[in-house]
Amino acid sequence: MLSFVLCDDNKSNLDRLSKILDSIFMQYNIDAKVTFSSPTPEDVLTYVKSNTVDVLFLDIDLKSEISGIDLGNTIRKFNKDIYIIFTSAHLEYILVAYKCKTFDFIPKPICTERVAETILRLMEDINSDSEKNVFIRLDNRNTIINEANVNFIKKEGMKLIFYTNTRTYETYNSFSKISNELPSNFVRCHKSYIANINRISNIKSDSNEIIFCDKSNIKCTIGPKYKNNLMEVLKNNGNFSNNLDSVNNGEC
Repeated sequence: MLSFVLCDDNKSNLDRLSKILDSIFMQYNIDAKVTFSSPTPEDVLTYVKSNTVDVLFLDIDLKSEISGIDLGNTIRKFNKDIYIIFTSAHLEYILVAYKCKTFDFIPKPICTERVAETILRLMEDINSDSEKNVFIRLDNRNTIINEANVNFIKKEGMKLIFYTNTRTYETYNSFSKISNELPSNFVRCHKSYIANINRISNIKSDSNEIIFCDKSNIKCTIGPKYKNNLMEVLKNNGNFSNNLDSVNNGEC
């Protein structure tokens, strides 16, 4: 599910935009949700720092010492992948706004048709092939997740469970089918697990467990049949230091 966050100093504008987005998500069967909205830029900054956020709607004039552009530039420093969409009644801000690697600028007053046009174009961008982002479509309900947030995938009966930074996703599928959609950094490590090697922080040799870059300390198991191949891949990827308990992943 895609996470949308909204910031506007006017509470009624926030409520209206949230309702517009909800109607668009429902109309076009998009697996997305407004997870947070606030008139206070500091609160939005705190939320984005501690949660996975995919799309950010920012009003430019926030009646604060921090403008929407300031907030966008600050967030861009630690989240280079987030989609930023500015809203404003002041068209003179357009050129300045686009310096923030902006996806779109929507003039106020906001109308549903204009927002829908932006959202559909955003979904096309998400679904398109790119070197920067690889998104995985889980099922025919348009559930889309960023592969960079997936720690591992677990096979449980007829289901696959995707363990991400913040939650799990379930879908009815098989390893053989989903493998065609996964990038090369996803490696089979067990008959019931596929691990994202870019998310590995440590491997425990005594228990054959993989530890991931995640505060929840979630882990998955290495099967004897897959161990040699996994370690070879890690070695070739530069994440291996000749010790099973010393996987050094610079992205963690």
